[in-house]
Amino acid sequence: PPSGVSLWAQPPGGQVALGDRLVLSCVVAAGTGPLSFSWHREGSGAPLGTGSCLELHHVGDNDSGHYRCRVSDGDSVAESDPLNVTVLGERDPRAGVTP
Repeated sequence: PPSGVSLWAQPPGGQVALGDRLVLSCVVAAGTGPLSFSWHREGSGAPLGTGSCLELHHVGDNDSGHYRCRVSDGDSVAESDPLNVTVLGERDPRAGVTP
């Protein structure tokens, strides 16, 4: 069964500027056979993606929250600890008014 599921974020720590790109990677320490991945955000029902990476191209205010990766080998499921993603104000102050 899959185990040791962890998340990595780029930029590190899951702090991303509004409008920037966020990449989350799901790493499995142990597990054999074909593994399937699904991405979940707290409070969101449908999976956000089904690959080992989740890429958000233009992060918006509603993208902040706790993200998890769920890994299955068909028989058992393992889940990562939640990663808190924080969206930081405007990237360029001239691009708009920062709330």
